[in-house]
Amino acid sequence: MSKEILKVEDVSIKFNLSSEKVDSFKEYIIKSIKHQISYDEFWALKNVSFSINKGDRLGILGLNGAGKSTLLKVIAGVFKPTEGHVTASGRIVPLLELGAGFDPQYTGRENIFLYGTVLGYSKSYLQEKYDEIVEFSELGKFIDVPIKNYSSGMRTKLGFSIATISEPEILILDEILSVGDARFRKKSEQKLVDMMDGGTTVLFVSHSLAQVRRICNKAMILDHGKLHAIGGIDEISDMYEKMIEE
Repeated sequence: MSKEILKVEDVSIKFNLSSEKVDSFKEYIIKSIKHQISYDEFWALKNVSFSINKGDRLGILGLNGAGKSTLLKVIAGVFKPTEGHVTASGRIVPLLELGAGFDPQYTGRENIFLYGTVLGYSKSYLQEKYDEIVEFSELGKFIDVPIKNYSSGMRTKLGFSIATISEPEILILDEILSVGDARFRKKSEQKLVDMMDGGTTVLFVSHSLAQVRRICNKAMILDHGKLHAIGGIDEISDMYEKMIEE
């Protein structure tokens, strides 16, 4: 019987959106003091519950604004849910945004140690794996160029290479395989398959349904912050195809 590795229970997250037009920070402070700022409540997620087992590859599907990225950030601990809670067994490595955790003034080499430390790797481990990271990233001599001069594809290559240097229990990917050249995307997908063969659990957001079908064995659909459906990859993919055709 597979071991449950992640449980999301009745998770909701609320954002307060200002409905006032404010032209400057000073004006915002003044209006706040005078209680002239009003907010509209926006529930990005509402009562989302599900669980996945060790080794599952869960694709998260939904239109823009459905709450996919917000859900990943809650699971990764970036956002604290307004209601509900998340229970995870083992180390979570999130790769959520291009260049997140990188310092643009530092070189690729320096950011390997900076970002790697953020992900929980020790300096000695990063030194041991440094050549492997650089080789997989295909950055070559650009490894000593400041990150601010990198293209989005180059940042993705480096971030992915660092995040996947070991096999975390849970790997979270948000649209990260949709950027970069086709060859690197194929290589990255193979790296994920290898990690999954080793037991890594993957939560994966992609606008490419074909990519989700290739990588995942399960899928879920979010619709306006609510869990619409969850199940096997074929069943849920077919359901989502019908939704986006309507």
